[in-house]
Amino acid sequence: PALRRLSRYLLAHYQKGIRPVRDWRTTTNVAIDLMVYAILGVDEKNQVLTTYIWYRQHWTDEFLRWDPARFDNLTQISLPMENIWVPDILINEFVDVGKSPHVPYIYVDHHGEVQNLKPIQVMTACSLDIYNFPFDVQNCSLTFTSWLHHIRDLNLSLWRQPELVKFDRSIFMNQGEWELLYVLSHFQEFSVKSSDSYAEMKFYVVIRRRPLFYTVSLLLPSIFLMVMDIVGFYLPPNSGERVSFKITLLLGYSVFLIIVSDTLPATAVGTPLIGTYFVVCMALLVISLTETILIVCLVHKQDLQPHVPDWVKRLLLERATVLLCIRGRKKFSQSRMRSSDISRQVENNDSTAKLNHYSCEDPRECEVMGGMRPTPAFAAQAEGSLLMHGVLREITAIRQFLEKREQFRDVAHEWLQVGYVLDVLLFRAYLVAVLAYSITLGTLWSVWRDA
Repeated sequence: PALRRLSRYLLAHYQKGIRPVRDWRTTTNVAIDLMVYAILGVDEKNQVLTTYIWYRQHWTDEFLRWDPARFDNLTQISLPMENIWVPDILINEFVDVGKSPHVPYIYVDHHGEVQNLKPIQVMTACSLDIYNFPFDVQNCSLTFTSWLHHIRDLNLSLWRQPELVKFDRSIFMNQGEWELLYVLSHFQEFSVKSSDSYAEMKFYVVIRRRPLFYTVSLLLPSIFLMVMDIVGFYLPPNSGERVSFKITLLLGYSVFLIIVSDTLPATAVGTPLIGTYFVVCMALLVISLTETILIVCLVHKQDLQPHVPDWVKRLLLERATVLLCIRGRKKFSQSRMRSSDISRQVENNDSTAKLNHYSCEDPRECEVMGGMRPTPAFAAQAEGSLLMHGVLREITAIRQFLEKREQFRDVAHEWLQVGYVLDVLLFRAYLVAVLAYSITLGTLWSVWRDA
């Protein structure tokens, strides 16, 4: 009975359409509070943050006061929200109506202090910066302000101390992708085109993404593929296995990028650094394959190839081997000397063969060749000499062929040495580029993670 009498007493002549002050010059002060319960979703493409918050309002209604002694010492009562005045405080960043549960009642005490407590699912616009993905920290604001009343009629304040609001994680469900760092609060006044000022209370919800899942599923596979690409340089450059190995790695990385394309956040504003990282890794794999094709073409030249130019020998086989600290530098110089000796020997053999072709071993042969009439004994001897000369010519041709092939083999060996030195040089340059790129990205991500 006391609750009924008090409810009829308070609402009998109450007008909910009027601001509840007895003097219109009195400002209604609304104290608000916010606690983050959960981060439901972050839509990077549409720049929308979905949160679930516990929202509280507190103000004084001068027409909802009573004497507790008259109503069985009742000091607090719950009344339907539709029957009393409620401040028109909205969130400026609202983009959609969330699935918030409806709370139909509010609390009123005998001093006229009204408490409105309700949970809200908030879908707000937020400027999301995904450049640091997956080590990004997002700062989204929730601005509470009156849509109609200016600051002389309705003012806002913070219910609790800013320090208590900042580090309050007592109700936060922190088992999802995002973790709550802190909630900052800030009061300010604003006006539109020199009109009346309005009061607004801003809450900055600062959240950080947990990067473990993306590190395991995105970064580690890419790192493993790049390590295998570096290891592939240790395959012999004169074999075709390196080319097929590099092509297989490039195809595997392409399939990997297709798989992870749905995982990376996409916005029309910018691209995350990890996307640039994947593109650069793909470019490094292409450069590695191009270098391998160049070396394989260099060491697999045909037999009719020229000698290695002297400036290439001086630059790669002498200076580059010292600079790169390549073992077996003496073998390179010895092979050069051996190739020059073989070429001189081939030239001498050619000239000797030509002289022997036109000379005679026996004076009697010269007489026979000069037109003297041979006797039968001399005729048999001359016939055997001609047969011997034919055999010697064949043996000389075989010897020249073998010496030429040895010369070609030595020239091919020189080109192989040039390809080996060039391969080591390009490999170390490629390794330096990969290490510098990895150290730079690792430093950036470490700074962002610890920030």
